[in-house]
Amino acid sequence: MRAYTPAAPARLPAPAALLRLLAPASVLVLLALAVVAPGLLTGVDPLAADPLNALAPPDGAHWFGSDHLGRDVLARVVYGARHSISIGVASTTLAVTSGVLLGLAAGLSPKWLDEALARSFDVLSTLPELLLALLIVAITGPGTGNVIFAIAVAQIPNYARVIRAQTFVVRRSGYVEQALTFGRSRLAITAGHVLPNVLGPIPVLATIGLGQAVIASSGLSFLGMGPQPPAAEWGAMLSEARNYLRVAWWEALFPGVAITLTVVCLTVAGRRLQRRFEGRTP
Repeated sequence: MRAYTPAAPARLPAPAALLRLLAPASVLVLLALAVVAPGLLTGVDPLAADPLNALAPPDGAHWFGSDHLGRDVLARVVYGARHSISIGVASTTLAVTSGVLLGLAAGLSPKWLDEALARSFDVLSTLPELLLALLIVAITGPGTGNVIFAIAVAQIPNYARVIRAQTFVVRRSGYVEQALTFGRSRLAITAGHVLPNVLGPIPVLATIGLGQAVIASSGLSFLGMGPQPPAAEWGAMLSEARNYLRVAWWEALFPGVAITLTVVCLTVAGRRLQRRFEGRTP
């Protein structure tokens, strides 16, 4: 008989690994709170101007300093999260929904229609997302709604191509063929078997895509295409601050840090989701 060997105890995450998980999670929680209830993080009106304290450096009264109109930069960064992240979430949601539907349509359609859709995805994918979004906004005009639509259109190929490839795999699986044998309709098979089994990579792609959407929305707002002044939005804040970099570095620094932290934390979360999806040890 073979000697009994007790199982090795589960390894607890090292402090460094735990810190790598908690730090991005804490930032994302703060960002979510800033979007849902910014008043809990600051009681200052982001639109209240105080010309006598314009371009004041960071101090006890203004932790992030004040901008060229005397508005509190901290309050504008906090309230700016609502615009920047909401645009990113809305455009990502629209892109995911459209990409899933188009990817399913391509994967389940006759060959000629599949080829037409696939070539459309390839053409759109050759253009940088920000450039394509800028082109669409140039045609449709500035505004929050048009920015959301433009970013969504630019991101649709990322999701549609993955869903199309997943659909090809699932439609040839044994359980789908068995369902066809039992006489189930194609609509029922698509809704009950194909769709649930092709959505696995979407949370990973959407998490990373959200960070890209935040960058795109900030870039378009920097160019004056997004929410219009005096609305607090990170890209618009950077645009206003570029003329005061020599005398008030803080006016541009903190919105830039907010964008960077948001994208980095979303990317870290997306990579972790990817490792779990692929069955790798975090």
